[in-house]
Amino acid sequence: MSFTVSVGEADFAALRRSNAYYVDKTELIYELVQETNNKVSLFTRPRRFGKTLTISMIENFFNIRKDSMVLFDGLAVSKHVQFCREWMNQYPVLFVSFKDAEAGEFDVAYAKLQNVISDLCKKFSDLASQPGVNAYDVDVFHRLQAQSGTNADVQNSLKTVMRMMHDVYAKPVILLIDEYDVPLSRASEEDTASNRYYKKMLDVIKGMMSAALKDNEYLQFAVVTGCLRIAKESIFTGTNNFAAYSVLEEDFSSYFGFTREEVEGILAAADRTDKAEMIQEWYDGYVFGDSYVYCPWDVINYLSALKKRQDAKPKNYWKNTSHNGILLTFIKRTDFDVRDKFETLLNGGAITETITGELTYNALHSSEDNLWSVLLMTGYVTKADPQEDGDTVSLRIPNREIASIFQDTVVSYFHETVSADRIKELIEALWEGDEVCATEIVSDLLWDTISYNDYHEDYYHAFLTGIFVGRGYSVESNKEKGLGRPDILLKDRKNRRAIIVEAKKSVREADLGKDCEDAIRQIITQKYAEGLDGYEKVICYGAAFYQKQALVRKC
Repeated sequence: MSFTVSVGEADFAALRRSNAYYVDKTELIYELVQETNNKVSLFTRPRRFGKTLTISMIENFFNIRKDSMVLFDGLAVSKHVQFCREWMNQYPVLFVSFKDAEAGEFDVAYAKLQNVISDLCKKFSDLASQPGVNAYDVDVFHRLQAQSGTNADVQNSLKTVMRMMHDVYAKPVILLIDEYDVPLSRASEEDTASNRYYKKMLDVIKGMMSAALKDNEYLQFAVVTGCLRIAKESIFTGTNNFAAYSVLEEDFSSYFGFTREEVEGILAAADRTDKAEMIQEWYDGYVFGDSYVYCPWDVINYLSALKKRQDAKPKNYWKNTSHNGILLTFIKRTDFDVRDKFETLLNGGAITETITGELTYNALHSSEDNLWSVLLMTGYVTKADPQEDGDTVSLRIPNREIASIFQDTVVSYFHETVSADRIKELIEALWEGDEVCATEIVSDLLWDTISYNDYHEDYYHAFLTGIFVGRGYSVESNKEKGLGRPDILLKDRKNRRAIIVEAKKSVREADLGKDCEDAIRQIITQKYAEGLDGYEKVICYGAAFYQKQALVRKC
């Protein structure tokens, strides 16, 4: 099998030279220059949707210090012959990423930012020795390279290097900034009343962006990427011909992520078209503008797994790329209750919310609308209808992978926060044979948690298992050990006693009693209590569930 993919390769030149499969997104370059008049273009997308590879592609195309004709040979942009003649490798390009400029405290993050600028200066160290370069800029350049520059030096660093490049090449500079908002995202998480981390970092990033983007005579144009558009802090205020393209905009909507046609092309090349439906179920479903797209990180990872193992199963590759704190923020808030909305989403439904495309990190949690907006911009939910317009849109979970993150994060949280005292009461009621008390408590716990999978029987089984696990007893499950065993077997070895629970899902509320009896009959006929040698007390229960109602009866 000659087909190869490169997992995690974000360097366009390295990817092309490796002969790994490349999904051609180069038409973006032509559209960006020929069909817009943007001085600054901001592209905001969730993590792992190809932003860095796109920026690297742009850098390789325009960079006057490179010869990129072979890299772009046969790709979409090469068909625009006159455009390539005028633009390919014709401009100085400054490419900087802020993805590593973050830490738990400001001083460390600022030092990392200085290191990013230092590495940038080292990359262009030859500029300092070129004739015609301003001597003052050379002095600042050397300070930045040695990480001894002042705060003002750092804030003006990008413009300083651009001015030096302009002096050398006599052409304006194309500025590319990747992950511009990472320092601010982390700063907002760590900000406290005693440590105004966020404001300090905002002042630095704002100063750098303002100097580089606003009224900069050395700028040809800039492309900036991130997860969120930061508007109210005035980072981009005053920038001429500024355009922002979020997941809500139609323009450039298909250039981040893989379209269905592109995935079909990859699968055909890999001779794995048999996996099309499974990949769609797990990794498709994101709506950017008017385009449906797959998460490219997931598709490439899964294809890599298939190359190694023909029967590899899809799994969640996305959850390890970003923390899930925003989901926990939602459910921990006491000033609004979004439990019913999460249940609707987890069960495949859609909710209607007011969305804003312009957010500020220090106000992300200030309203429920802001939090839904963040979930949309960061890929946890997506538009349900690509044709919807305006601020009010329908939202849904895009695919099975993200649904599993919701289940792991949200459902687990409610299980973990259920009152330990209440569960203790339930277990005591079961040991005492008090089916009335057990019914009441189980129903209360159901009401307080989040259900998913449309109340499938597996959900109720997992619900019961979650209640008993970690309470000091041995818990066995037929779902883990096969047929012919009870749903739940709770063993108290110390006191030589055990509880057996067989659970049923009722179709109607009126069927709860009948289904309890069926469960009890199954325990008896299948002789589930046999084989518990040495246990002096074995109590058996039938449990039936209808939505958030439960009925527990003792054999």
